[in-house]
Amino acid sequence: MTSVPDDRFELPENFGPGSVWADRTGERTLVGRTQRGVEIPIGHGEGEVSPGELLKLALIGCAGMSTDVNLSRRLGEDFAMRLWAHGTSDEKQNRYLAIAEEVQLPLEGLTEQEVAAVVKVFGRAVAAGCTVERTVVPGAEVTHRVLGVEDPDTPEADQA
Repeated sequence: MTSVPDDRFELPENFGPGSVWADRTGERTLVGRTQRGVEIPIGHGEGEVSPGELLKLALIGCAGMSTDVNLSRRLGEDFAMRLWAHGTSDEKQNRYLAIAEEVQLPLEGLTEQEVAAVVKVFGRAVAAGCTVERTVVPGAEVTHRVLGVEDPDTPEADQA
């Protein structure tokens, strides 16, 4: 089921595959949506996911997906895995200073060398394939633009 935003606002020029959006539903609450029809309540209330929780979920979700194929070769097709992300934002700086990821895997019965290989494969797969971590760790440039408002830094705005 493909989804597009309702017609309250025009679609932005950059709307395309991978675009997501969030609609305000009340004071400091939104519903995040994907083009595949997924809806995520965003906020700090019951049944809502906070933006910080979404960030941590994005990191461990990406790590899990990036390592899945390689780990299944070593642990079997139906291996169990649970990923955790821990981190509390620093209120003074209003940012996360660190996010710690942890993974639980069925390592019983493996030799020390096999466990070491699993750990190495996990780290390499995340480093090579996790787009979210590869974006967050070096620090992605994030821009903000209010659609429908002329950018004050454009030459046309300077002539006004």
